[in-house]
Amino acid sequence: MVQFMKNNLDNLNNINNLEVSLPNKPQASLFRRFKQTLKEAISGSEQDFTEGSINRAIILLSVPMVLEMSMESLFGIVDVFFVARLGADAIATVGLTESILTLIFAIAMGLSMATTALVARRIGEKSPEAASIVAVQAIIIGIIVSLIIGISSILLTPKIFQLMGASAGVTATGTNYAKVMLGGNITIMLLFLINAIFRGAGDAAIAMRALVLANLCNIVLDPCLIFGLGPFPELGVTGAAIATTIGRAIGVGYQLLALFSKGRIQIRFEHLRIDFSIMRQLLSISLGGMFQYLVATASWLGLVRMVAIFGDAALAGYTVAIRIIIFAILPSWGMSNAAATLVGQNLGANRPERAEKSVWRTAVINMLFLGLVTVLFILFAEPLVRLFTSDAKVVLYGVDCLLYISYGYVFYAYGMVMVQAFNGAGDTLTPTIINLCCYWLLQIPLAYFLATRTSMGAQGVFIAITIAESLIAVVGIYVFRLGRWKTRKI
Repeated sequence: MVQFMKNNLDNLNNINNLEVSLPNKPQASLFRRFKQTLKEAISGSEQDFTEGSINRAIILLSVPMVLEMSMESLFGIVDVFFVARLGADAIATVGLTESILTLIFAIAMGLSMATTALVARRIGEKSPEAASIVAVQAIIIGIIVSLIIGISSILLTPKIFQLMGASAGVTATGTNYAKVMLGGNITIMLLFLINAIFRGAGDAAIAMRALVLANLCNIVLDPCLIFGLGPFPELGVTGAAIATTIGRAIGVGYQLLALFSKGRIQIRFEHLRIDFSIMRQLLSISLGGMFQYLVATASWLGLVRMVAIFGDAALAGYTVAIRIIIFAILPSWGMSNAAATLVGQNLGANRPERAEKSVWRTAVINMLFLGLVTVLFILFAEPLVRLFTSDAKVVLYGVDCLLYISYGYVFYAYGMVMVQAFNGAGDTLTPTIINLCCYWLLQIPLAYFLATRTSMGAQGVFIAITIAESLIAVVGIYVFRLGRWKTRKI
């Protein structure tokens, strides 16, 4: 523990003394250097992340990834913001559908994790041609999987809602919304996968721009299709699903254009073929990643089912709070994804010590960020929830959820980075085992006990989340320090 604290102090000193060099301007001020690096991170540039300043590499990768993940979370925030005007049933519809979508997100993230790891490793080995072939195989797998999921989901949506404990009103209101969102999951799958390709290659700025474009379209179309503004039909909550799917589809179109243009990854006609050996390698890594996230997301579904016991107001409050929490945490996932890219590329370049140093520095930055978010949530929890609803009961549950979960943010900061570091190395098994133990052996039983066997009610679920996520961080740090991930070959 003493050594761990010493490492953090060293990392803080390194952050305070950013090693950002500016060509031909060695005497430039720290602020000016940082401003230039920030501008470069957003605009994008060709960089070798296996050489030079680690701090600069973290900034160049993290900034666009933070913005990218913020844009991803904005889809849900925008939908809930407009749909909230339609009442509690509509909010609950979005919450239940998003809970089901987490299973699709888990598959997309598992595939994305493998894609990022393999692309980053090939780029680190200075083999962009091999990285392009990996990219094509990942896209083919994503299209096949999303078509299977889409057809099945359209047929089974009403039954899925019933299994999730939805009331008759929520089922009637939300069936068409869910069919559009689940049936159009190919846009989600490709948006995740192609951005994973860009992240692995270090082209994080392109991934960011794709999601900015997709969100702008969604923000414009959402009120038009929900409320029937101008020439648009009034579709209610279903309009939100159509707007989001169209926005994501436009983002995917931009990604495909970028893939066929010049960059670190450039797909050419000769790459458009099936390579079963690479597919098997992708699926091998992906299966561990999918199960890793399925364990986590299935746990979240179980928690939603527990919260639903306490009524639609509790479910609506939980939905609003989770949207706000995700908006804060996804930027942290952006920083964690930067660590995954740095690990993959540096292992590919046979520089494991640089990979490890990158992870510790990213974790400290993430801890500082989420510590600040915790303070903001403690001070402004109720005003934040009231941005989405004025229902007194919904606000009460939303504030409780926001506060209890945010108390563990400093721990989450380390846990997220450690998990993504393992994934970046291609070691998806370790975080899967950690998730399985902390979520299913601790979080679910504890949440059930506190919610149903004590007077805490829904608050018991929120407390169990905080305890489980904090334990993941502690275990993740311990296993990461063992260093076995450094020898992973992919």
